[in-house]
Amino acid sequence: MDPQSHPVVVGVDGSQEALQAARWAAAAAERLDAPLCVVHARPYSGHNPSDTVAAVRVAERGAARETADSGTVLAAAQDAIGRHHTGVNAEFVYIAEPVDEVLVRLSVHATMVVLGCGSVSPGAAILVGSTTVAVVSRAQCPVVAWRGDVTEPDQRPIVVGVNGDDDARIAVTAAFELADRFGAGVVAVHAGTMARSAEESHLSAVIDPLVRLYPDVEVTLVVDKDKPARALLRQLDGAQLVIVGSRGRGLLTGALLGSTGLNLLHHSPVPAMICRSSRASHD
Repeated sequence: MDPQSHPVVVGVDGSQEALQAARWAAAAAERLDAPLCVVHARPYSGHNPSDTVAAVRVAERGAARETADSGTVLAAAQDAIGRHHTGVNAEFVYIAEPVDEVLVRLSVHATMVVLGCGSVSPGAAILVGSTTVAVVSRAQCPVVAWRGDVTEPDQRPIVVGVNGDDDARIAVTAAFELADRFGAGVVAVHAGTMARSAEESHLSAVIDPLVRLYPDVEVTLVVDKDKPARALLRQLDGAQLVIVGSRGRGLLTGALLGSTGLNLLHHSPVPAMICRSSRASHD
């Protein structure tokens, strides 16, 4: 993350969860000393029939109506942020392109992208928002799928998944950076079937350099033999954020995100940050 030169980007669509996500993004930007970019764009028009219908309806309303709607959406976001975060350097923009394309393009120079997601429910667990999946799958910075009821970072722990690949190391680094700025602790979770001594040695190899770099961050190490997603979900009671790396590289959604990242997007009751190799090229 490089908050000095890269903004926190948040997408808004007029929904309550998007406004709450925008407030969280503004608070995070303040803590990171980063600018904030609040973006409203046309609906995602992917392969989900309901999304495509929504996009067609927007097009049918015509450009004048669309511009008026965007002004209302951005005004609501500006009001929600302005009442709580007067110190943040924020811009509010409408871009007349599909939202996933806009956010992916902005992710190239962003510290993070934030999107509001609905609360976990049986229905939400079956299909997370198509826009969120499309952005997470292609973004070139960390993406936060925000949900819950907390609109300010606080001192509750940040949970992060730890394994040996580059994306996971990026996730662990992000966890320590954010914890340091938020005044929070880190719960580092390693899930797997290695011998316990090997798992603890692996955790130490990843964590110890960051402990030295961020000495004020309290760290709890957890070794769990279960699958990574279940191991992480068990640690989320009382947490404010969960962070994982995604080593997915395939063409299908599950392969693009990785099973752990997709699981957390479906089931995490708290905001979930997905990190992929920074500024990587994507097939």
